[in-house]
Amino acid sequence: MSSTTIDPGSAYSTAEDILRNLSLVRDEISVAAAKIDEQQVARLAAYLGETGRSSGRVFAAGAGRSGLVLRMAAMRLMHLGLSVHVAGDTTTPAITSGDLLLVASGSGTTSGVVKSAETAAKAGARIAAFTTNPSSPLAGLADALVIIPAAQKTDHGTSVSSQYAGSLFEQALFVVTEAIFQSLWDKDPQPAEELWLRHANLE
Repeated sequence: MSSTTIDPGSAYSTAEDILRNLSLVRDEISVAAAKIDEQQVARLAAYLGETGRSSGRVFAAGAGRSGLVLRMAAMRLMHLGLSVHVAGDTTTPAITSGDLLLVASGSGTTSGVVKSAETAAKAGARIAAFTTNPSSPLAGLADALVIIPAAQKTDHGTSVSSQYAGSLFEQALFVVTEAIFQSLWDKDPQPAEELWLRHANLE
């Protein structure tokens, strides 16, 4: 068996490659975040706050990587003391009037997410949505809508982002949900130590 020598410079990413792409990702997130309408985000945050104050429940529903970001957001809202459920979990109850559905889909057409929003609307729940597409079915169902200026995952070769698929949407979604949590906490007297008492202790 013959052995071959691999040139690390050609087969693997160099430090320069990593630095260039760290800058790429950071700069794209910064540009996208700066273009998000803060009034839209404030309205969505107000819906979350109102739901918590009225003892309503928050449900999160998303597919793929967007769904994973919403799971992280659900954890933070739980830390604040809101009653939060993730769609698809075996213990998730039925959504009803007085509840809020938090959903995300870059295209706004993801079938399972749109179906969840339609179900929530029929049940009398309010819908808070994140998408790139203001004319999408999901946007049309939303009571509170945040438009994230990022490429959809099938927009290959777009000038909006050099990253693969829907990466920028998912990254910006994480940033904006973290900003929402931080803003809600700013208005909450609970110290970090009290929030931490709610953190999972069965891991």
